[in-house]
Amino acid sequence: MTRYIDVNDVSKLVQEVGVTRVLASMASYIEQDYRRWHTFEKTARLASHSTDGVIELMPTSDAKLYSFKYVNGHPKNTKADLLTVMAFGVLADVDTGYPLLLSEMTLTTAIRTAATSALFARFLARPDSRSMALIGNGAQSEFQAIAFHEMLGIEEIRVFDVDPAATGKLVRNLAPYKGLRIIRSESTAEAVRGADIVTTVTADKTNATILTPDMIEDGMHINAVGGDCPGKTELHADVLRRASVVVEYEPQTRIEGDIQQLSADFPVVEFHRIVSGEKKGREFPSQVTVFDSVGFALEDFSALRYLHAVARERRIGIELDLIPAPQDPKDLFGLAIGTGQHEVARPSLALRA
Repeated sequence: MTRYIDVNDVSKLVQEVGVTRVLASMASYIEQDYRRWHTFEKTARLASHSTDGVIELMPTSDAKLYSFKYVNGHPKNTKADLLTVMAFGVLADVDTGYPLLLSEMTLTTAIRTAATSALFARFLARPDSRSMALIGNGAQSEFQAIAFHEMLGIEEIRVFDVDPAATGKLVRNLAPYKGLRIIRSESTAEAVRGADIVTTVTADKTNATILTPDMIEDGMHINAVGGDCPGKTELHADVLRRASVVVEYEPQTRIEGDIQQLSADFPVVEFHRIVSGEKKGREFPSQVTVFDSVGFALEDFSALRYLHAVARERRIGIELDLIPAPQDPKDLFGLAIGTGQHEVARPSLALRA
C-alpha cells in the first residue's frame, strides 16, 4: 500500500511537532543526503516554459529510493487568488518500482526551501550574524525568517516588499515569535543597509535587479532564492562577480540561477564540496558569499524521506490502494472486468535510507 499525505496532514504535522522542529529535522535530512552526494543520480530538472510560468519535474535516485516532484511557478496566479507555486511528490522503492509515498509538496517545498537556506548559511554566513534583510514578503517569507531565527540565531529581520499588504501579513504571522525583532523598511536599500545576511525571495518571472553592487557590504551573506528559471534573476551581475558563489548542482544553476547572466567559466562551488570539508564555505570574515538557490531534486528527496518516516511514526496520512494487486499478477484483465480477485492487504514495503 502507498501512504498518502495531503495538505491537512502536513499542516497537522507542523502543528503537532512545531514548525521550528520540522525545519531543523528537514535540514538534518538534507545535510545527510548532501554528505552522500556521489550516491545520487543527478540531472537538471525537466522544465516546460510558457509566457506566464513554468511546470517542472525534479527526479533523483540513490539506487535504493527514487523520488520526483511536480512543481510549477506562475507569478501571475495571485491575481486570480491562486498560489504562485504548488507541488506534489512521490517516493518509490527502486527494487520493485512500487510507490511508498504520494505527498503534497506545496507546504513541504516552502519548508524544505527555508531549511536548505538556513543549512547553507550555517556554512557560508559569519558565525556572529544576527541581522537579516528579507526582500520579498510573500508565501515563503515566514518560513525563511523562522529558519534563520531558530537555526542561526538571527534576532532582527528588516522586511520589504513592493506590496505593503504582503509585509503586513508577514509582520502579523511573525508576531508570536519572541526574541525576533521585525523592522519594516521603505526600500530594499534601507532594509539591506548593515545587514549580516540578505535573503531575496521575489516571484516575478523577469530579469529583475533587486540587489545592486552599491548595496553590498563586506562580510555579507546573500541567500538568493527567487531567481530559479531562465529569464528570472534578482542580483546584478557585478554582485556575483564580487562574491564567492555557492550552488546546489552546477549544470542546473547555470541555466536557472542568477549566474545565468555570466559566462560559462565563471567559478562557482557546489555545496557538497563544502559539507564534505573539501572546500571552505567562507575564507575570511570580510568575504561576500552568495547562495545562488534554485532548488534541487536531492532536497525534495530528503523532504519526502523525512515525511515518510515521521508520517509512519505518527500515523499521519492514509494507506492508499493505488496499485492493483490481483491474486494472479498476470491476470490484470480479470481484475478490470471483475472476475479476478484484488488483494487489498499486502506487506508494506520498508523504507530503506
